[in-house]
Amino acid sequence: MKKTLIWFGSVVGAGAVMALVFMAINRPSIPKTITVSGECLTSAPKDKTAITLRVEVLADSTLESMRTATAQMAEITEFLKTQPVEVQTTQFNSYEKTEWNRETQKSEKLGIETNIAVEISAKNIETIEKIIGQFAGQANVYSENLRMYTSPEVLKPIQDKCLGVALENARERANAMVSTDNKHAGKLISVSYGATSTEDNRPYGGVMRTMLSNAKAESFDMAAGTIVAKDTDVSVVVNAVFEIK
Repeated sequence: MKKTLIWFGSVVGAGAVMALVFMAINRPSIPKTITVSGECLTSAPKDKTAITLRVEVLADSTLESMRTATAQMAEITEFLKTQPVEVQTTQFNSYEKTEWNRETQKSEKLGIETNIAVEISAKNIETIEKIIGQFAGQANVYSENLRMYTSPEVLKPIQDKCLGVALENARERANAMVSTDNKHAGKLISVSYGATSTEDNRPYGGVMRTMLSNAKAESFDMAAGTIVAKDTDVSVVVNAVFEIK
């Protein structure tokens, strides 16, 4: 009985050793890798101009305030439908407006104020000029936040191209790091990236004041270098893992 157990244990032990040897022989080798970062800095042109038109109405009652404000905004909207613009409502609220009276030392109700604002964007500055001229000087209507920006449809392909440049930069950096061992960066194993764009969105306040100070002007001279927009800065950073060959 003991001999049988010893023989069985020897067979099992030998089988286990052979299995381990077989696994070691057939185990895939883990490739040596290198992790590096790559960068790309570029810029994108500002291709659109935008402005905000805001209707602000103060009245004795909520109904009167909202009715007057919505009627004026409807007039603006009808005109904008005739122009090559994109429009988005950015504000719509109505609230009780108060003011602190220093003599009586208490807050006094002024009325109900309704604010409705729309952001208007166009591909050329002349369209924005026309809109400002249409409503400049009109009661309860205010123009604000004139700016230029880069649209997503222009920005995205530039970011995508910059991503390729950043990845190539990472590969060149990896090649430089392993070249002393007569190696080079081979297959790309994995990559992660981040992309940012910095808009110079400072409103052109001085231009706005000049333009709105003359409500009867039929056109505004904005072309002679009055508005100069810095291109949008674009940055892409990648972290890439390459196989070392």
